[in-house]
Amino acid sequence: MDIEALAQRSHRIRAAYHQLEQQQDGHPWTLEQDALAFLTDAGLVGRQVMNQTNSWPETPASADLASKLAESIWWLVVLADRSGIDIDQALTQFLTDREQHLS
Repeated sequence: MDIEALAQRSHRIRAAYHQLEQQQDGHPWTLEQDALAFLTDAGLVGRQVMNQTNSWPETPASADLASKLAESIWWLVVLADRSGIDIDQALTQFLTDREQHLS
């Protein structure tokens, strides 16, 4: 999937969640709440890596590592969108900077 398609799909999904939050909480989540949700999922990525390497006992309700990695990417795209950042441009620039730094 290309990054632009990822960004568009992520935006549509997040908008649908905002509608659910409006019904549940009376308002959509703030950018800060989205950031905290991402941090929670990022922590779960760590837990799933530990689980995969047998450093943490798996529980029946555990999400798999692939799903949590994908969800974390989704959150990063959402956070970029809500912050007015072009994630494709930011990622391209970051990778270019790293490549130049390591050359």
